Amino acid sequence: MAKTGLFFGSFNPVHAGHLIIASYMANFTDIDEVWLVVSPQNPLKDKKGLANMYDRLEMARLATELAEKITVSDIEFKLPQPSYTIDTLTYLHEKYPGREFVLIMGADNLASLKKWKNYEVLLKNYQLYIYPRPGILLDEWENHPSITLTATPQMEISSTFIRKALKENKNIQFLVPDQVIVFMDSKNMYR
Repeated sequence: MAKTGLFFGSFNPVHAGHLIIASYMANFTDIDEVWLVVSPQNPLKDKKGLANMYDRLEMARLATELAEKITVSDIEFKLPQPSYTIDTLTYLHEKYPGREFVLIMGADNLASLKKWKNYEVLLKNYQLYIYPRPGILLDEWENHPSITLTATPQMEISSTFIRKALKENKNIQFLVPDQVIVFMDSKNMYR
């Protein structure tokens, strides 16, 4: 059964940090492929400053079009908003019965997992592959049977940092794929 890693995010915009995480999970763990699941809106995040979801989807597609084991999914665009991970997983499970889905998330998300809708069900039914985040301790989760702590390379790049850099007209080459920079420039995004 194909093991598909689901990497949920706003990708506002997608950047090198996201891509390194996705690539590491697809190539250095037992996950067969990674889907970047572009979220229209995260229930725990402020909507202000969020670019149009179709633009964010397009940027994720542009960033991954040459990637072998990374695909982009707009599955949450078709579901009620805001989207809760557990509901999306239930839907995907029914739609693709031949796949095993695992969740890819940052240590920061795991640290706040108990705020998530039905988080106990998530832990009972799904594996979580965690990438480290600077300064986040996960002692309480260390030996949990559903949780795999990975050695994904850490980078302190965030979409917030990228948006701020664009506002200040700074050069973001290598932080964001070239084709995504061209797309953002063509639409004057985050300026």
